Amino acid sequence: MAMHLPSGRSRGRRAPMADINVTPLVDVMLVLLIIFMVTAPLLTAGVPVNLPDSRAKPLDQEKQPTEISLDAQGRIFIAKEEMSFDTLSARLDAIAAAAQGGEPPQVYLRADRKLDYGQVMRVMGELNRAGLNRVALVTVGED
Repeated sequence: MAMHLPSGRSRGRRAPMADINVTPLVDVMLVLLIIFMVTAPLLTAGVPVNLPDSRAKPLDQEKQPTEISLDAQGRIFIAKEEMSFDTLSARLDAIAAAAQGGEPPQVYLRADRKLDYGQVMRVMGELNRAGLNRVALVTVGED
């Protein structure tokens, strides 16, 4: 009986693998897709919050924001200057025109917690009409 013995040259050598196995990659991608599809609807669920209180830390900003304050009597202040609702519109237009061509300025809206919500919404409506849409409601932090 004759047996074929491999020659010394080809011993231990194999042909290089030319195909890439993508099955594990597809498995991982499908698992990630399923995870994101399950968790995405959970992100939109709302939680009831008490707006005047917040644990958020103040934002660091390079530009000085415009502060609009409403006190308990409904008086309107822009940077500690009192004005009526009629003059507020012209002042907001001037602020928006000053930022023409650039990024609209950040506006901080501070309102007394005892103030009627409708008065706050009137001021927010004027801000929107003037094109000032970067509005942040200022709250106090919890201790």
